[in-house]
Amino acid sequence: MTGLSTILIVVGLFLVGGIISFVKQKMPTSLIVLLSLAAGMCLVAGVMRLAVWS
Repeated sequence: MTGLSTILIVVGLFLVGGIISFVKQKMPTSLIVLLSLAAGMCLVAGVMRLAVWS
């Protein structure tokens, strides 16, 4: 596991926590969707950069 993949996964999980918080606060749906896309991209990029695939 490289440093960049670790950082991407941690940031993705942080954004998932933000999504949960924003849903509880009843924030606008467009903001939640944007945050979901960012979290998904971070998590996918972090998993794809893992050294186990090569």
